Formats: sequence, C-alpha cells, structure tokens
Amino acid sequence: MLKKIFGSAVFGVEATTITVEVNVDKGIGYHLVGLPDNAIKESNYRIAAALQNNGYRIPGKKITINMAPADLRKEGSAYDLTLAIGILTASNQIKAEDLGDYLIMGELSLDGSLQPIKGALPIAVKAREEGFKGFILPKQNAKEAAIVNDLKVYGVENITEVINHFDKGELIEEVIVDTREEFYKNLDFPEFDFADVKGQESIKRCMEIAAAGGHNIILIGPPGSGKTMLAKRLPSILPPMTLHEALETTKIHSVVGRVQAHAGLMAQRPFRSPHHTISNVALVGGGSYPQPGEISLSHNGVLFLDELPEFKREVLEVMRQPLEDREVTISRAKFTVTYPSSFMLVASMNPSPGGYFNDPDAPVTSSPAEMQRYLSKISGPLLDRIDIHIEVTPVPFEKLSDDRKGESSVQIRERVTKARDIQTNRFKALENVHYNAQMNTKQIREYCKLDEASLQLLKSAMERLNLSARAYDRILKVARTIADLEGSDSVTGSHISEAIQYRSLDREGWLG
Repeated sequence: MLKKIFGSAVFGVEATTITVEVNVDKGIGYHLVGLPDNAIKESNYRIAAALQNNGYRIPGKKITINMAPADLRKEGSAYDLTLAIGILTASNQIKAEDLGDYLIMGELSLDGSLQPIKGALPIAVKAREEGFKGFILPKQNAKEAAIVNDLKVYGVENITEVINHFDKGELIEEVIVDTREEFYKNLDFPEFDFADVKGQESIKRCMEIAAAGGHNIILIGPPGSGKTMLAKRLPSILPPMTLHEALETTKIHSVVGRVQAHAGLMAQRPFRSPHHTISNVALVGGGSYPQPGEISLSHNGVLFLDELPEFKREVLEVMRQPLEDREVTISRAKFTVTYPSSFMLVASMNPSPGGYFNDPDAPVTSSPAEMQRYLSKISGPLLDRIDIHIEVTPVPFEKLSDDRKGESSVQIRERVTKARDIQTNRFKALENVHYNAQMNTKQIREYCKLDEASLQLLKSAMERLNLSARAYDRILKVARTIADLEGSDSVTGSHISEAIQYRSLDREGWLG
C-alpha cells in the first residue's frame, strides 16, 4: 500500500516541501531513496525502537521510501517522525484519512519522545504558503512556528500523541501565540543599560550618533577603558525592531537552531561577538552545505569585533562586500544561497601592541614604528567603511566612585528613534536606503548641502589635519546624523566640527 506524507527541507533561509512516499509490498527489505544523508539513513534504527517501545512495529515486509524531489539533498534527523507515521499508515497499523493536510517534522528518541528541530519558522512560513491545514512538530519549537498566522501549529512531546490524533481522534492541543503582544512585552527591558557606565559622556554621545545613523564605529583605547562595556550596550539604544525585522532575524536564527526553546519571536536586536581566531567561513557563512555565518546572525543587530588587529587579515577582507551589499551570496557547484547581513559593525582595538597610546606615563610604551606596524594590519578599504573613529580614555577614579546614575538606555533610545523617523521619512522614495549610513555619493550631495562658512571650515580642517578624501563623505554623513538628532533641516558648522572629531585614524599622526 502506498501513502504520501509531507515534510520540509531548509535551504538558505527558505524551506522546500518534501513529499515522502512510503510503499509497503511483499518481500523483505528497507530501501530509503532520494538523496538522504547518513542521519536520515540511520533513522530506521531510531524508528524501530520508538515504535516497539510504544506498542507498534516496523512490518517485516519490503518497505520502499522515496523522498521527492529526489535530486535535492536531504539532511538531519528531523524526518524521523515523518517516516515513522508514513510507515504506520502504509502498513495499516493506524488510520489517517487527512494525513495530506498536515506537514509533520520531528526527531525521535528511542522511547518515542521528540527532540527539537532546526528551521521551524521557515518551514511554517512555507507550510502556510502551500495551503497546509496544520504543522505537527516537537513542543520545544511550537512557539517559534506559531508566530505564523493562518496555520494551525501542534506541539507534541511523544509519537503516541500524533498516532492518537489521527487514529483515535484524540486531537492535539493547538499552540496559539499572540505575536504582537509577545513582541511588545519584551521590547523595553534591555539586558545591558547605559546607566551602568560611569563617565565616558563623549563616547556615549558618539554611540548615540552611531545608533541614530546606523554608522559603523571603531573604538580605540587602552585596556580597561570600557570599550567592550560600551559596545555591549549599543543594541539597547538602537530603535526597536519592527515586526518585519524581527521575523527576518528569527528566521536566520531558526535555521541554525539558535532560537531558545519555548521562545517565539526575537524582540531584542542580536549582538554577536566572535573570537578573533574565527575562520572566514564561520564569519560570512558557508561550508559544503551552507549555513549562515556570524554576519548573518547579527542581521538587524550589532557585530562586535573585539581586538580588531588580532583578527586574520583575510577574515576581515571577506567582510568588505557584505558591508556594502548588506547581503552575502554563497555559491557552490550545485546551488547558490543568499543570506541577509544588514548589520552595524562595532570594532575595538588597542592603539599599540603594548595596549597604550604613545604616552610617556603609560605602563608599557611602544615605539612609533611598532604602533604603525600594528595599525597597518587593518586595511584602508575596511577603515573606509567605518564612519566613526573615537579614542576612549580611561575613566578617572572620581567618576568611578560617583554614585550618580548616568542616562538610561530607554531615554537615549527615544532620541535615536526620533532621528531614525526623520531619516525614514527622508528616504521613503528610495528602496535600498533607510538611514544615513547607507547614502551613496549622489545622495550625500543632495541631502548634505553646506553653506559657505561650513564649507570653509571643512576645507581648512581637511588641510590642517591632513584628512584623506575618503574622510570627506564620512564627515558629511555623520554631520547629517548629528543634525537629525537636533531636529535641524540643514547641516551647519557646529555639526561639521563635531563630525571632524570622529576621524582619528585618518589624521596624519595615526595612519599617515
């Protein structure tokens, strides 16, 4: 007897429906075809034990299972439940009239209980698109899949619940999530708060500008000056994610199985901080069966590279294109996968191998030549993509011992959100530009017009500080963001003079 049952495979951040055809015939043998990987080939041992421990069995007949489309590679252990229910119905051990209305996925333990799967959210999106009535999956993933409306989601803990649902009419309880309520409930409680940071007012201001315009930023300072602490608090002042952004971000994290068990939509922006020994494949994504890398996992959030010069040069160079295109395409001989990667880059570094500025009072001093060699590890084109460079100095003891609380992240975020709203309104006619950092040269000329006095100020500053041509556009972008934070329509001399301060690494004394 032939039965069809439906599962799903995830490629990139999209899912493809897989039709599992189970045929039970006279003879003996178990044949699984349709490009399954080793985890799926081993499934018959897990299925046999799980069925036996729940009062059922794999029939001693010839079983042929085809996973169509047969030329598409299937991988992982998430098809166990699909195959098990297919075998039970094809061998008439259970009756399931409306089996074709459901998409079924789950990994089986030997006692019949279910383990969580990866990619529940993209699979649920595809199931709704293709008109399935319901999606049966492990309970740990049910909340994640239930984000998708107009699709009934059933979370199960054991295979017996699925068998009884079809065979005995004991319906599984549907999982219902109010996506909006869940999303807004978690929005205003950041884990890290700027109120915890003592002193460093100028750096907080810098972070506010970076968040308001979506600018990439590099912090340069000695050990213990608070670079990492400030960077970790940046997501808390970024504007709240929209529902669309939250869905995109959750989808990517779902593909790699990083969504927390029993959690639905991700409300907080992601913050990723890879170690400097990371490989380029782990950073941008890839592998023989491509997976998203760190830059995609930080989509709509922050990618923090601590100790930037310690990263391998080739690793930093592969980031150049994704920083510009805001997506990364991974090509293999048989297929191509594109992952979104619109992130904000925050980097930190010491000014020298010893860790300190060229200061006679510093505990360790480095010669100018050593400093130059250390800084030259970061290529010009990468620095070109970083709008704001800021020097972080250690906090004096009086500030550290002060009991007064600084400004909270929620207050700063209100100002950032207002500035972002101005930008959204400004760029509403443009498809790929949402905030100031994404402006190209033509748009900079249009939206950052300067009066004569401001132009003269910028000209003399560029000559005196010996700023490079690449700094010119960056200064104008940052000045536009400072003007937006003040609610000013035009860019004035005060905005330009503040923006000039944020180009430390372009000055003659640094990387000249």
